Amino acid sequence: MPPEPTGPSHSSRPSRPRSQRLTLLLTGAAGVLGQALIDELCDDYDLICLRHRAPLDDPRVREVTADLRAPGLGLSPAQRLDLAAEVDVVVHSAAATNWRLTPADIWRTNLDGTRSMLDLAARADAPFFYMSTAFVANPLAPEEQERFPGAAAYLASKTAAEEAVRSAEVPGVILRPSLVMGDSSTGRIARVQGLTRALGGIVKGQVPVLPGSPGTRIDMVPQDVVARAVGDLVRSGVAQGEYWLTAGREAILQREVVDICLEFAEHHGERPHPPRLIPVEAVHRLLLPLLEGPSFPALVRRRLQDYAELLLVFQRELPFASDLGTPHCGTAPTRAAIRSALARNVECWATGRGGLRRPRTAQTPTAQTPTELAS
Repeated sequence: MPPEPTGPSHSSRPSRPRSQRLTLLLTGAAGVLGQALIDELCDDYDLICLRHRAPLDDPRVREVTADLRAPGLGLSPAQRLDLAAEVDVVVHSAAATNWRLTPADIWRTNLDGTRSMLDLAARADAPFFYMSTAFVANPLAPEEQERFPGAAAYLASKTAAEEAVRSAEVPGVILRPSLVMGDSSTGRIARVQGLTRALGGIVKGQVPVLPGSPGTRIDMVPQDVVARAVGDLVRSGVAQGEYWLTAGREAILQREVVDICLEFAEHHGERPHPPRLIPVEAVHRLLLPLLEGPSFPALVRRRLQDYAELLLVFQRELPFASDLGTPHCGTAPTRAAIRSALARNVECWATGRGGLRRPRTAQTPTAQTPTELAS
């Protein structure tokens, strides 16, 4: 079980005047979780966000340009000292999640960047919250590591960064969310990610096969649920421990994910042919070698390889542990809530990519087909 809070509790008292509030340093504000974390934390903390290139343009935060891959975050010694003097809490959510980067780039961002942030937190004498991933519990087999070097580097670098947090002098909290999807109410997400593309591919009938069995779990949690858990932990004064921010036994099954996509497509056009689910061992023995042959167009080959890589990492037979709903750790989602959130995510994807027309009826014979949706 995670330890009890070791710092002062702020969750039950009203927000202090801005001049007296604690300052929280957040990385990854432009990522999938970033907007949800800003929404969750801005009422209780003065937020400083480290960003690399694109500005956030959010009046609720102060931005500092930095680079996780550069020594000292790309800041001068004076800049680091000034920043450390201001900061009371660090939430490190930034990471290299693009598996098409070179393994060296992924390691540099995820491990070296975490070490630089730990050094800054130590200078600030600030508790450190590290956003890892629940899928460190899903190590890839040797043949998977060779075939998918980006995913292998991501998982290994996250595992190594966790160890860096454990061995650091600064108090550290390790957070392990599972697959993070869009907002539970709106379905919105900061950027299109692998999950979104896979869902869209199923809706458009572009995914002929998927690795895994119908009963395989796909553990996913809405971004606002994860952000609320992080906010509760920070506000409660928790300063150490490891927390699994997952659906756990409430995780939906792969067949449910597919059914939600197919039902959405049917409601707005025609139901595509469902993807064939094949055992994981057949993926390595048959599917992936076949994809490497000349009979598949490059785009189709790349898409199917991406889906295979995603699902080999993100599917799971046994349920994860979950701390959601325990003291100081947000609310546990139900299976029904996750299904509903996933349906909203699919709808938001389709609206954002191509717009939706009315459901198909006798009066609307020209409704879009799934291929036209978000094409």
